[in-house]
Amino acid sequence: MNLNNLTTRPIAGPDELDLFNHLPYVLNDELADDLAHGRRRPEWMWVALRGDHLVGRVAWWTRPGRDTPYLLDVLDLDDALPSPDRIEVGTRLLAAATAATIPTGSDLPAYTRFVPPDWRADVATAGAVEDRMRILEHAGARLFVERLRLEWRPDAQVPEPTGRLVFRPVHDAEELLALMTSVLDGTLDAHSRDDLARMSPREAAVSHYENELARYASPRDWWRVATRPDGEPVGFVIPARNSYNPIIAYLAVLPQHRGNGYIDDILAEGTRVLAAQDVPRIRASTDVANVPMAKAFQRGGYLAFGGEITMTWR
Repeated sequence: MNLNNLTTRPIAGPDELDLFNHLPYVLNDELADDLAHGRRRPEWMWVALRGDHLVGRVAWWTRPGRDTPYLLDVLDLDDALPSPDRIEVGTRLLAAATAATIPTGSDLPAYTRFVPPDWRADVATAGAVEDRMRILEHAGARLFVERLRLEWRPDAQVPEPTGRLVFRPVHDAEELLALMTSVLDGTLDAHSRDDLARMSPREAAVSHYENELARYASPRDWWRVATRPDGEPVGFVIPARNSYNPIIAYLAVLPQHRGNGYIDDILAEGTRVLAAQDVPRIRASTDVANVPMAKAFQRGGYLAFGGEITMTWR
């Protein structure tokens, strides 16, 4: 393909969202609301055009209240193009958009891509995903983790308490931080393990709390500590609501109580808390490599509806 006539630029504003959405992706239905609430900005949403034909696009997302991009979560190409052309378009577009969007010397935001749960089983889907990964690799990124995306629906049975554990609200932030620090011992979560390579367990817990859990606007009296009947904590669950869905934001068992099946009871309590709000669904995610957690969600009535690939520049 002749790329001499390729134009790369940000969209002019919300009026060009229809142009941006000419390429399909699961996030398309959320983009207008993201723009309206400041989670995206037109200058962070770039297109690659051959004449009037959209052949590529990239976009960054950020958390409410932030002024800089937090994630690169859109990298789409015209999959009718041959693979080498797709990679060239994506490489040129990403380079131009990154240079204009991310300040020089700043850390590059991680890249995430939602994929079907069995994306490797379909040749066309696998090729499209792998081309996007190659574009990121050309830019210096590497695969960080692959995760399962899970969902509970109201037509699934709401699990009843077994009576093995007692559940109470979290007393205060300090109690939760102490529990979060403890559960990092032996964690299988890739993000937590990465944090532990750069900071102490306490620092990692504080970072997770301040940058994620404390930001949820949903009630904190949903948060639950699980104890044995004698009051000894064995774990906790953080049911919450993010900008899009009710979620199980955090779920863990303390190291000394692992292997007793408590994870099922604790997940069931988080599900009951959110199901009582008459929610249409509950979302959750876990690393593909975290097999015990994935199996717990499966036992708890959560189905894997997709996956997520994360690549980073670290």
